[in-house]
Amino acid sequence: IPVIGPSKAGAVLEGSKEFAKGFMQRHNIPTAGYKSITAANLEEGLAFLETLEAPYVLKADGLCAGKGVLILPTLEEAKKELKEMLSGMFGDASATVVIEEFLSGIECSVFVLTDGKNYKILPEAKDYKRIGEGDTGLNTGGMGSVSPVPFATKEWMQRVEDEIVRPTVEGLAADGLDYRGFIFFGLINCDGRPKVIEYNCRMGDPETETVMLRLKSDLVELFEGVAQGDLDRREVVFDERPAVCVMCVSGGYPEAYRKNIPMTIGEQADGVVFHAGTALKDGQLVTAGGRVAAVSNYGATATEALAKSMRGAEAIDFEGKYFRRDIGKDIIDP
Repeated sequence: IPVIGPSKAGAVLEGSKEFAKGFMQRHNIPTAGYKSITAANLEEGLAFLETLEAPYVLKADGLCAGKGVLILPTLEEAKKELKEMLSGMFGDASATVVIEEFLSGIECSVFVLTDGKNYKILPEAKDYKRIGEGDTGLNTGGMGSVSPVPFATKEWMQRVEDEIVRPTVEGLAADGLDYRGFIFFGLINCDGRPKVIEYNCRMGDPETETVMLRLKSDLVELFEGVAQGDLDRREVVFDERPAVCVMCVSGGYPEAYRKNIPMTIGEQADGVVFHAGTALKDGQLVTAGGRVAAVSNYGATATEALAKSMRGAEAIDFEGKYFRRDIGKDIIDP
């Protein structure tokens, strides 16, 4: 049975922030300056924080369901939170904490499929993680996404390939890591130069809900190329139409929220409705999670795609429903 996904050793690229930063340093991949800290070298960490400018970024080394990254406005708060993280705030996941230089710019997600030596770059996207409009409030699993990203020009994407994608794929092979599958590059555009914030070993959510709409190639054929090691012989074709995804979530999410709320999806919800947290109960569609349904649409322009997905989000009805009305507004011309 062909399996699309990295080996356990390769998946450490996502599983450990410390490993990922060391990997980027080894292979000269542009990223933020950093230092790894444990309880044993706490004083070194406190001293490193004093060399940085606000805001301060602290990342739990292990996986924390998207909640292990703190961005703190003052040095005093950063020192306090570093001590608390090392004292078990996130359990074993924060036994090591990575302190990072804060990078300022607009973020962008780039997706690559690799068979371990060859790779194909898929459509890029921008996602929106904060619960509140204007990118405020708590982090979520994702409130929406837009593809393509206007600043990801042909020239910028060429830099991404030359400085980040190719060195990553070649670096994995050079380090003897068996890696076949998706690589997610969380990038930030720093004055025109792409830098890596993080790696994931999978497609991102809710970027997938726009990226896959824009992938015209047969995904199974690409997967066969990964499994057989001949991905270079497969073709990736993009749909030039923009796509926008808007996520409907339960009231209270990402904190406590109710489940089993009856819901309906009106006819105006055209495009593609991805069911994220729904279930059937006695023949009735009900909510079954925090993020309930994602509405995705194409448009002749990004503005048109956005308007369609907003109408679709309006047409989904359940008590306490919430969605962000500003998805894409920061990069889409009105």
